[in-house]
Amino acid sequence: MESDDIIAARIGSVLPLLNEFQRRCYLAAEASGLGWGGKSKISTLSGVRRSSIARGVKELASPHIQMGNNKLRQIGGGRKKETTRQKGLIDTVKEIVEPHTMGDPERLLIWSSKSIRKVKEALNQRGYKVCHEVVRQIMQSLNYSLQCNKKTKEGGNHPDRDAQFEHINNKAKEFIANGFPVISVDCKKKELIGDFKNAGQEWTIVKRPVEVNVYDCVDKTNGKAAPYGIYDITKNRGLVSVGISSETSSFAVATIRGWWEEEGKMLYPNTNKLYINADGGGSNGSRVKLWKEELQQFSTKSGLEIHVSHYPPGRSKWNKIEHRLFAYILKNWRAKPLETLAVIVSLIGATTTTTGLVVKAKIDATIYKTGMKISDEQVKKWNIKREDFHSEWNYIISPN
Repeated sequence: MESDDIIAARIGSVLPLLNEFQRRCYLAAEASGLGWGGKSKISTLSGVRRSSIARGVKELASPHIQMGNNKLRQIGGGRKKETTRQKGLIDTVKEIVEPHTMGDPERLLIWSSKSIRKVKEALNQRGYKVCHEVVRQIMQSLNYSLQCNKKTKEGGNHPDRDAQFEHINNKAKEFIANGFPVISVDCKKKELIGDFKNAGQEWTIVKRPVEVNVYDCVDKTNGKAAPYGIYDITKNRGLVSVGISSETSSFAVATIRGWWEEEGKMLYPNTNKLYINADGGGSNGSRVKLWKEELQQFSTKSGLEIHVSHYPPGRSKWNKIEHRLFAYILKNWRAKPLETLAVIVSLIGATTTTTGLVVKAKIDATIYKTGMKISDEQVKKWNIKREDFHSEWNYIISPN
């Protein structure tokens, strides 16, 4: 399909050579060739009103319309544009909109929090007689557009952000090359259990959507589900433990321990090392003592030398589990109410991709305690070695 720029360039080169009847017919032909939405697009690209193009479509379809039977206005004839008839209209629109403009006015597109109908009312109060369609055309000519918010601010920008990414990447490559497991871990946001709306759309019979609760109030009987995930980067496999308790470090490491017992041992029978990539905050945060205490206990019992690297603050979306596991789980359960824990586990376990992703899911019914304190005596017993590069983010926990 041709791009808008190509179509606009062709229209711009042909229109000056045609009279008004020919212009209508030509633009009508262009619009018909585009199919649904063609008239609106050609109207935008050519600057000709949509109603004129629609008239051209009717004229092309009628066998009785001939060019000789159409009266042609002289050059410059016809009703003048409102911006020509009403002096200062464009400047007044700018004056009305700019105090409410959000964003950077130096950019090509700026956007307004005022609707075109409210701008029209403000113009009417100042003595201008215009409709909302004229306001829309003026706004577009001034490079305004309706836009939604764009998530681009990730939080703090640490000067060694890129260096830490490089460190994680190089170490992961080294582990994979030597046959050691590399896993990405994180806890997905808690999900309401029950007949609640779930984002997305799914194919259903027309006018027969799945009915859910009007209000997203927590069901005290069912509560919330906290899915904690493990993504094996080498094997492209995931394991998700769906907890019903608080998101704690004990829950996080219990999931990692469960992965090792159920899959890790069999997939990597000769390994004595494990590399974990985790976010910098939350239950697996770099500053959480309980996280390190639980990893120490896991290391001692499993005999594994556990290497840990945390992503820099505000960079959780770079964690591979986010876009290699959780993103596909969200797609798989879109528009499906998470009625029970069993439904959640089934939907997670049924997640697949064309690249061969395999996901297992299970329920963790353990009630984990919150507010647990780690004493200085416990910290002294850690067999932990901190790496030279950002020791707060990169460390190794060995068996006691």
